[in-house]
Amino acid sequence: MSPSARNQAAEPLVKGEFLFTAEDFARIAKILHGDSGIYMPEGKATLMYSRLAKRLRALGLKSFRDYCELVSDSNNVEERRNMMASLTTNVTRFFREGHHFEDLRDVMMPALAARAKAGGRVRIWSAGCSNGAEPYSIAMTVLGVLPNANDLDVRILASDIDPNIVAEARTGEYRADLMESVPREYRRYAEPVSEDKWRMNDDLRGLISFRELNLFSQWPFKGGFDVIFCRNVAIYFEEEAQERLWLRFGERMSPDSRLYIGHSERVRTTAFDTCGLTAYRLREGGARV
Repeated sequence: MSPSARNQAAEPLVKGEFLFTAEDFARIAKILHGDSGIYMPEGKATLMYSRLAKRLRALGLKSFRDYCELVSDSNNVEERRNMMASLTTNVTRFFREGHHFEDLRDVMMPALAARAKAGGRVRIWSAGCSNGAEPYSIAMTVLGVLPNANDLDVRILASDIDPNIVAEARTGEYRADLMESVPREYRRYAEPVSEDKWRMNDDLRGLISFRELNLFSQWPFKGGFDVIFCRNVAIYFEEEAQERLWLRFGERMSPDSRLYIGHSERVRTTAFDTCGLTAYRLREGGARV
C-alpha cells in the first residue's frame, strides 16, 4: 500500500470517541455479509459506528481495529452474533401492514381451515419474525377463523437470525402500549401480567415454534408451506440475493400458497405472479430450480 493510501485508510470515516476508518467499515461489512447475507453500503457508516461503539465500550476496547480483530476470528461466535444483532433493525408492531392479515383471514384461511378440519396439514412461516409481533398476529388471525387450531395439524414456524430477539419473542411478553395495534376482537388472546406488561396466552404460544435460522443457510426442515411472511427482510440484501431467496421460498410452495413481503420490496423473478398488494403466488412449476 502506498503512503497516500495508508494515510487515507487511517483517516476517520466517522468522527467520534473511537477511530473508525474506511478499512474498519469494509472489514465489518464483509463479515456481516458473509454471516447473514446482509449488505451494508458505506452510506451506513454512521449507523455502524453508533451501534458498535456500544460494543467497544462494553468490551473495553480502544479502537475499531481491535474490534475487527476480535470479530474476524470465526470462533468468536458470540461476539459475531452480538455484532449482527447490533447492526440489524428489529422494528415491527402487531398487525403491521394489515392488508396481509385481511388476505390471510378472508382468502387463505377458509380453505386452510377446511383442510385442517379434514385432517390435513397446514404450515405458515414467519421468516424474519423479529420480536414476535408478526407470528403472534398470524396466530390470532388463524384462531379467529379456526378456534381449535391447536387440536389440529396447524403450526406456525417463526424464525430469525438473531438468537437474542428469538429468545425475546419466545417469552410472548410485550409492553402494554404495544397492544394498542391489536384489534379489539383479538385482545382476548393476551392478558395483563402487570400494569405495563401483557403476555400472549397459551393458545397463541401453542401454535408457534420459534427457531434461530439464517435464511441463506441449509434449512432444517423438508415440508412445504401454505403461507410465508417475509416482510422488510429482503431490503437488507442485494438484488441477486433477494432473487435467490424468493426462489428458495418458491421451492417450498405450491400455486395455492401465498408469499407476503414488505411494502418497499418487490419480487422481480418471473416464477411468481402478484395477487394483491405485496402478495404473491407461485406460477405452475415456477420455482423448481
